[in-house]
Amino acid sequence: AFGWTISLLRILISIIATNSVNGAYASAGDLICLLQTCAFLEVIHGAIVGIVPSGVLFPLMQWGGRTHFLLAIVRQIDEVQEFPAVFITFFAWSLSEVIRYSHYASNTFGSCPSWLTYLRYTAFIALYPMGLAPGEMWLMYEALPFIKKKNLYEDFFAGLPFSYYNFLRGFLLIYPFLWLKLYLHLFKQRRSKLGKHHEKKKR
Repeated sequence: AFGWTISLLRILISIIATNSVNGAYASAGDLICLLQTCAFLEVIHGAIVGIVPSGVLFPLMQWGGRTHFLLAIVRQIDEVQEFPAVFITFFAWSLSEVIRYSHYASNTFGSCPSWLTYLRYTAFIALYPMGLAPGEMWLMYEALPFIKKKNLYEDFFAGLPFSYYNFLRGFLLIYPFLWLKLYLHLFKQRRSKLGKHHEKKKR
């Protein structure tokens, strides 16, 4: 929660200082790369250790999609790092994670306010589509010419019948469907958590 708060503040300070959204990666990129890499712990906590009852599939889907976008594309292609889509993605990610991890932290201490619970299971309705369409997907689409020009990951894909450029084009076609599966799961969580929360308030 602290780390994502710092990243959000860095992005906002950069906008105020430069009057531009183009410095999002320069101001918070390294920190967000670190935080997103460490987020694999959520998969371990749910699947192996059992600290949280989140399971493995949905945390792994989110971690895999974000990490691929961030480390395989944005971090590797300097030309796209100042695109507005990076700011949109980073802002949506940071704000959603500040809310989500603050909720987890408050529950750990046993004093989570009702407004934070409501925000945790409501803010994603706007933030997730914002991070997806004008953020992640648009940036990946804008990165395609640079990927083709650089023949990115040529060695890795040498033994395969397609290049990373073609892989990403195909990935962009199925990405919305994978994302929708996660998005609908979050609505299911929302009904479950806010329903229980509402019943507790009645009692």
